[in-house]
Amino acid sequence: MRHHPGRIGLFLGALLPILAANGCTQAESTAQSQNQTASPPAAKSGETVKIVTTFLPMYWFTKAVAGEKAQVDILVPPGSEVHEYQATPAAVQAIAQANVLVKNGLGLEEFLKETVKNAGNSSLKEIEASKGIKTLEETDHDHAEEKGDHEHAGGNPHVWLDPSLAKQQVENIRDGLVAADPGNQTTYEANAAAYIQQLEGLDKEFQQRLQPYRGCTYVTFHDAYPYLAKRYQLKQVAVVQIPEDSLSPADVQKAVGAVKQHKVKALLGEPGTDNKLLQSLSQDLNLTLRPIDPLENGPQDPDHYFRAMRNNLQTIEAACKES
Repeated sequence: MRHHPGRIGLFLGALLPILAANGCTQAESTAQSQNQTASPPAAKSGETVKIVTTFLPMYWFTKAVAGEKAQVDILVPPGSEVHEYQATPAAVQAIAQANVLVKNGLGLEEFLKETVKNAGNSSLKEIEASKGIKTLEETDHDHAEEKGDHEHAGGNPHVWLDPSLAKQQVENIRDGLVAADPGNQTTYEANAAAYIQQLEGLDKEFQQRLQPYRGCTYVTFHDAYPYLAKRYQLKQVAVVQIPEDSLSPADVQKAVGAVKQHKVKALLGEPGTDNKLLQSLSQDLNLTLRPIDPLENGPQDPDHYFRAMRNNLQTIEAACKES
């Protein structure tokens, strides 16, 4: 067979641009695939972002930031003890269908690791609201084993009960939502700014009203208020780490010892604690038993945070006024 160099040259000349074009198309396709893999997860264009939050304070803060731009749901029903919560199939399904998960972190949501694993949602974006917050150590309790080990590896997790730290949580949630859903950045930032302004005002109220009572000591039956106490120069003596349905003799003895050791102004109890026993104990110690709220129950209205915290402020102020 005779070869025709001219024809071969023409054929190669025509073929090379086609090969080059195909190569560019494949490279662009690969680059686009890599970019899609690297980009943060979010709902498809035009779809509403689905957010699940772990418990009530995280719901309040997230809903305040998201407004109507996202669907916000809650895993732990209000009024349930987040320390004791066991995930349901519905919780697994909610995480499986979500774009974003907002959690307190610091080891509070002990149920969460296994629940997220079971949900199998590889594109889930997790936001830890307590990221970057300097934590306090939890109080040691000799009888902690009676109800299981509730030591939190990240330190005491109850940071939402300090308005200043709640502000940091809102900022973390804002930044996480902007990263997951940049199309609504303006709304998220504006909503967060408005809520943060209210938190700053609440902090000033606490500062002004509790300033005369620096050093005031109160006994609680839940180790939930050390951040609030530190912020406003008060002293919390926690008898137990988590609220219990019934107090042990050791709990009662510890409360009596704390009252004798410190100039305790009041006993602060909360829902879920053995209030009949606390009432009897307060009478024996000649102290007033006052209610305090860990903010794990209430309506799903972000403004309820401020109402509940002002009630706590009133409780602490009244307790510290007692001579």
